[in-house]
Amino acid sequence: MKKIKYIGFYDRKENEAEKRIFSPAATSKMDYIAESLVENGYEVEIVSFSATGLPGYFPGKKVAIHKHISYRLMPTYLGKNFFEKVFSMIFFRFQIFKYLLLNINKNETVLVYHTLEAMLPLLILKFFRKFSLVLEVEEIYQNAVSISWLRRKLEFALFKKASSYIFPTEMLSDKINKDKKPYSIICGTYRVEHDRDVSFKDGRIHCIYAGTLDSHKGGCQAAVASAEFLDEKYHLHILGFGSKEEKKDLLNLIDTISNKTRCKVTYDGLLSGEEYIQFIQRCQIGLSAQNPNAEFNDTSFPSKVLSYMANGLRVVSVRIKVLEHSPVNNLLFYCEKNDPEQIAKAIRQIDMNDNYEGRETIKMLDEKFVSQIKNVLEV
Repeated sequence: MKKIKYIGFYDRKENEAEKRIFSPAATSKMDYIAESLVENGYEVEIVSFSATGLPGYFPGKKVAIHKHISYRLMPTYLGKNFFEKVFSMIFFRFQIFKYLLLNINKNETVLVYHTLEAMLPLLILKFFRKFSLVLEVEEIYQNAVSISWLRRKLEFALFKKASSYIFPTEMLSDKINKDKKPYSIICGTYRVEHDRDVSFKDGRIHCIYAGTLDSHKGGCQAAVASAEFLDEKYHLHILGFGSKEEKKDLLNLIDTISNKTRCKVTYDGLLSGEEYIQFIQRCQIGLSAQNPNAEFNDTSFPSKVLSYMANGLRVVSVRIKVLEHSPVNNLLFYCEKNDPEQIAKAIRQIDMNDNYEGRETIKMLDEKFVSQIKNVLEV
């Protein structure tokens, strides 16, 4: 089998003792893409630059996931005081430079999940080694977060140096791929999960918001607030990740809303893997609530939409362009505003007895992507 390195910020639940910083959604998508590469005859080594958020030192290691996929973690260190933390940052960046310099060869094809931390070393190495860079771009970071002038320049410089791309939307391709290089579109994870035949068995309609608790994105808070306009037929669940302060604010909001409604609202923590799948399959409606006016919405596809659909849920989402131009547009239940009352209205209007089946669309998208990615890698 051909070998390929897949670089990104990645970790798994089995390694949670090291408290490495990563996005569960990104890990899920990287797992799916790695499996698609195996279907095309590749042996995949995922190279993770995830650093620890726990004071202390953890050595690097290589872990087998299954026969044709493994992942390699870099050594990581986090100090306790100011000076140790500064050293930690230098150590972190040194590990990235060191790995790329010693392990990427001329004419090699490398798949990279776009990240701010690896931009400069990749650009330097691209200049000297002339390797083939397949860049997976999930969003333009400067549209989502505040970054320095230099990082903004480096971000677009790296976009230009890519040999081919993987994008979540055609709209993002239009913004970045000015030279019309080969690319593939993958909105999210096209892994259809078989029916686990699980249920809460309480007669309620269970709705779920799974994602970030970040109040700046507003999705979680709008979802919780929508419970005020639902009745006792519904139970709204929140699954998500965030800081201690964000969790505290969320629980306070849940208490406030619970005193105004007969709808049950609960925060059920952060789940992953089989535990996550079984939980959301106990629900019937998935919520993708976010600020429709945020600039990143023009290019970044909300991956939770496909995750819900792959598990058989109907999806309520605020209306944004990337969804309207996506292959799942006609399967979504839209609310016009990221407004709690509008979200609740969309939930109430769903007929739970219709013949809705989003899994078939996800299966077709899977077949298309597995076919397309081969062309992207063999530029």
